Amino acid sequence: MTDIKQLNSKDSDFWNQLEGLLAWESVADDSVQNTVKEILTNVRRRGDAAVVEYTNRFDRMQVEGMAALELDMARLQQALNNIPTEQREALETAASRLRSYHDHQKMKSWSYTEDDGTLLGQQVTPLDRVGLYVPGGKATYPSSVLMNAIPAHVAGVDEIIMVVPTPDGEVNELVLAAAHIAGVSRVFTIGGAQAVAALAFGTETIPQVDKIVGPGNIYVAAAKSMVFGKVGIDMIAGPSEILVICDGQTDPDWIAMDLFSQAEHDEDAQSILVSPDAEFLTKVQASIDRLLPTMERKDIITASLNARGVLVQVADMDEAIEVANYIAPEHLELSVEDPQIMAEKIRHAGAIFMGRYTAEALGDYCAGPNHVLPTSRTARFSSPLGVYDFQKRSSLIMCSAEGASKLGQTASVLARGESLTAHARSAEYRIKESN
Repeated sequence: MTDIKQLNSKDSDFWNQLEGLLAWESVADDSVQNTVKEILTNVRRRGDAAVVEYTNRFDRMQVEGMAALELDMARLQQALNNIPTEQREALETAASRLRSYHDHQKMKSWSYTEDDGTLLGQQVTPLDRVGLYVPGGKATYPSSVLMNAIPAHVAGVDEIIMVVPTPDGEVNELVLAAAHIAGVSRVFTIGGAQAVAALAFGTETIPQVDKIVGPGNIYVAAAKSMVFGKVGIDMIAGPSEILVICDGQTDPDWIAMDLFSQAEHDEDAQSILVSPDAEFLTKVQASIDRLLPTMERKDIITASLNARGVLVQVADMDEAIEVANYIAPEHLELSVEDPQIMAEKIRHAGAIFMGRYTAEALGDYCAGPNHVLPTSRTARFSSPLGVYDFQKRSSLIMCSAEGASKLGQTASVLARGESLTAHARSAEYRIKESN
């Protein structure tokens, strides 16, 4: 039996209770911070030697140099050839759908010319090189490889450097197969803060990247936050979240399993159901209690639901939307009769899954949109990972003689108003005397 919390929007302290359930502290403690700082400093100063030492220590390896930590590209092809046909076809299907979706995200350069001949515009170019962090060991995250590498590839990134730890030398074939399908350029079997440092600063063997993407543990997250500015990062992700809005007409077993799908990630994951139908909430609670003993990860699911799960009764669907926009969830399921109309009222969500048949799990693997999404209410101001994260924009300005003369007068006035005389005179040199 679970002890999942229940809230009612009629309660006087409802919003305070809800806010308390949403709170999650993402900051690493001092010991983690200090350890990561030391690792970053050593890798920056000592390069390959430090990476090898940390890899041997933390991943229980016995390698003598970086040559043993880089995989030949033929090894990726071998992995693809060796996995079962069913898995290969699933990876290829997911990759194809991801490419098709992300092709639509590509930004194009543009410009326009004013009447006096001045050209203004924007030039879009891809990043040169990105680093992809993939969790390793017994964890299997081929979907993470596809979700992070494919938009970079679609954006036109020249080099995608993947790092993946292999504790005790354990290599995951699915991850390597996914790397081959996704177009990864080089693979190093390293992980932790030392891998982030190597990507951020570069070593004798590992090239410095422009941006680091991909999930990791608390040490990886802390390292990414510390190197931000030296390189770009995707985000500092918190625990996975799902919010389901249901009108009470969906099979309660479906909804219970959708809540489980996020709760099974880890004990800090959050699953929330919002409905105006009190009887339906009771049915879902019964489904949870009946289905939970059948789950492989039932202990993790139970801990997650007890700690952070919640069933919320609201007055009506308008209030359900208000709650959803306040929570700004990573994943939002609209399990209602007309989800498209409701979706128009959603302002904050990482991904919106519309309709009774659209399980969030489809988005995790193969629907097409990216599964790297903003968590911990950051969907209020940020977006899913996409092609645009691997492209940058440069402004284009080319003044005609006439345009420079006209703009020079305006710039001169503003510059002198700021007491920046060199700015003013630089602009004034281009002003035609006749003006």
